[in-house]
Order: sequence, then C-alpha cells, then structure tokens
Amino acid sequence: MSDAINSRIHGFYKLPVGARLDALTEHAALDPEARRWFERGGALGVSAADKMSENVISVHGLPLSVALNFRINQRDLVVPMAVEEPSVVAAASNAARMVRESGGFFGEADAPIMTGQVQFDDVADPDRAAERVMAERERVLRAGDASIPRMVERGGGCRDLDVRVLDRAAGVMVVHLYVDVGDAMGANTVDTVVEAVADELHALVGGTLGLRILSNLTLRRRVRVRCDVSAEAVGGAAVADGIWRASRFAELDVHRAVTHNKGFMNGLDAAAVALGQDWRSLEAAAHAFVSLEGKYRPLSTWARTATGLTGRAELPLAVGTVGGSTTAHAGVRAAFQVLRVAGAQELAVVLAAAGLASNLAALRALAGEGIQKGHMKLHARKSEGEASVAAPAMNGHANGHAVRP
Repeated sequence: MSDAINSRIHGFYKLPVGARLDALTEHAALDPEARRWFERGGALGVSAADKMSENVISVHGLPLSVALNFRINQRDLVVPMAVEEPSVVAAASNAARMVRESGGFFGEADAPIMTGQVQFDDVADPDRAAERVMAERERVLRAGDASIPRMVERGGGCRDLDVRVLDRAAGVMVVHLYVDVGDAMGANTVDTVVEAVADELHALVGGTLGLRILSNLTLRRRVRVRCDVSAEAVGGAAVADGIWRASRFAELDVHRAVTHNKGFMNGLDAAAVALGQDWRSLEAAAHAFVSLEGKYRPLSTWARTATGLTGRAELPLAVGTVGGSTTAHAGVRAAFQVLRVAGAQELAVVLAAAGLASNLAALRALAGEGIQKGHMKLHARKSEGEASVAAPAMNGHANGHAVRP
C-alpha cells in the first residue's frame, strides 16, 4: 500500500465536515467515489439494506468518524470508527498521538487459519476412532479442499486436523479442521468444508453425527500488538505509575478486568463496525480467550519501564477484507479506501492497535483526572445536539474532545 498517508492532521476536530473531507483527500489519498459517499451522509438506502438483512423496514445510522495519529508498523493510517460515543474516537486519537512519539504501534498476525468442528456422540471407542481419523488425515484434508476449489486456487485450503475426546463415557468427540481462508473472515468457507467431510468422518468414527460448524474461538488466528509510551507523554511519572497500577489491578481482579477489557474493545469494535466486520464474533472470541486458563484476565497489560510504559495485547481476531459487507456495503468499501490495508492480517493488527490505544486512554483518564470529567464534557455536548435539531450533529463543534488529539 501507499506510504503517502499522513494520519497526523492538526486541528482536524475544529474543521467543518467538508474541510475534514478536504483534509482526508490530501492526507489520506481519499478517492472521488469514497468522498461522494461521505458527502451524501453515508445513506445506505433501504433497497440495499433489504438485500443485506431480513425483515428490513429502514436503515439505522451511526456516526462515522476517523481516528487520527495512528502509526502502525512504521506506517501512518487513518482508522475509520462507527460509534455513538464521542469519547471513543477522541480517546483513541489522543492515545495514538502519545504513542507515535515513541515510534507507534507494532504488531503481527498469524496466518488466517479458521477452525471448523464436526461433533460426534455415542462413539463406541472414542480413542480408537480418533486413531482412525488421524490415520486418514491426508484423505480427509483432500476431501475438504475439493469442496472449496476457488479458495485453494487463491492459495488457501485445509491445512490440518486434530481430534478431541470430550467425554469418553458418553462417547462424545469432535474433529477440528483448520482452514486457511486468505483475506476472508472465512465463516462460509469453513462451514462448507465441515459439511463436505462430515459423512467421510462419520464412516471413520461411527456413533451419531452432530454439529458441523465453525468455531469463533480462532486460536490459530491470533494477533499481537505492542507499544511504548513515555511518562512525559501520558502526563508525568505519577500518571504512568497509576496506569501500571490500574493494569495490575485488572490482572488481580475479575470485576476490574471486565471493565478494562470493555475499554479495550471500545476502539476495536468501533473500527470493526465501520469496516463491516462481525464484531459479535470478535467479542465472543476475545472474552473466551482470556478465560481459557480458568480465570478471566485482561486482554492487554501495561508494564512500567525506565522511561514510561510498555503495553501489550494478544487475542484471536478473525477479520476479512473481502466478502460479506466489504462487498455489499458501499460505506464499508469507502471506509476501507480511507484505511488502505493490504489484507486481513494487516487489518487485524490495526484493530488490535485501536483497542490498545483505547485501553491506554481509559487507564490514563482513570489514573489522572478521572474518567467522568472528560465523559461529562462530551455527553453535555451530545445532549445539546439532541435538544436542537437545527444544530447539525456534524458541524465544526461536533468533535469536542475531553483532551484534543
């Protein structure tokens, strides 16, 4: 992708919407088609919506914003966010500005391997059945590939399988198929594979054939992000200490960990919605992942360093840049034109970085002036907008920030 994007646009929040689009055109290489979509107010239209969902009666809108200042893997990106809460965009932009002073965010994503499950009940000898499946591993994988020839042509396909015995006494077991889905989220591809191989597996396993479905706990499709931020950037050594203590609190207490993770997912979900991702699956996978060790844990942690803080996060993240809403929704296509990622793996890193930025902003607010002060400023402005329809929701004052990015 082009390296010409500049995500550091000074005074962006002060501009009226048209001038913001001018700035994006200049700094983020916004193309004419995407600009026309944004200028029209992003109206999807009922006819298009009716093709996307069921029992459609209208279209529900959310503000579409951009989070600025992000530098990820040494490249500037402008991150679209669809969210009704103004502090999410403001906070992520402000935290990204702090982090970019220390080099920005860095991350990597695993190959896009999705997991499909074929369930069996009443298996007479599950351990022997598992041995039979593993002995025929290559044949089963070939059968799976035969069901998705276009994906195989694009370099994807079935990569592995394993077997888990869940209850020997009741004969419950499951076969996992691992499928490389390329730049797609991959749900439909995986479901096609497990349906295709189910009868062949049944012949090997016996018992009663059960569910054939993907798992949203994509343990072979994880993303890891990290960043440094100086104590000076967050407001001084005392604030940095407070962020570290708040992170430790989340590691020790489940009640705090839930809210800590909500703050992380604020930014990730907002970007995911803007970019047409299945944010419900992302939420489910994230919260399951941090519970795997028997205790609910924080998605991200912050450690104190000699100069400031280091933040890290890891989570399963199944996202796509092709298929689904990325094709059907003109606004999603326009949002991708703003973001300009090369594929699903880069998108995963961006979403995780948006989460880490949101988490930093929340912890900084808690360690500093408190979360409520900034929230109330923004909510007061939103209430004023609700009270006056004559005052457009997206005018020059619409991006009021507790702390301007």
